[in-house]
Amino acid sequence: MTPSNPFKFLSLFLNACVLTAILTGNSFAQVADPAEKGERIYGNYCMTCHGESLINSGQSFDLRKLKVTEKARFENSVQNGKNQMPPWKGVISASDMQYIWAYIRTLANDKDQMTSE
Repeated sequence: MTPSNPFKFLSLFLNACVLTAILTGNSFAQVADPAEKGERIYGNYCMTCHGESLINSGQSFDLRKLKVTEKARFENSVQNGKNQMPPWKGVISASDMQYIWAYIRTLANDKDQMTSE
């Protein structure tokens, strides 16, 4: 079956995909590996001070020491800054912060406790 108007067919197909995504709770923006995306974001914003693979020279906080229960502390520090760290509110989105957190959890000293809440 060949549609008479390929644009109408494409429009119907895309609408069906969007509706399916809404009904199933899926998103086209879902990330296969949040930690991998977090590593890229970390590289753009955090690595200069906190070091490659979270290993720094001791001049800034060692993010590997963050415990799984300190997510709120991490979010507050990112948004509002702390000591020499500038505030990133309005620069790093809430979703990007979650990706960075996922990356930190993969290298954390207590990584056996992988829950994010």
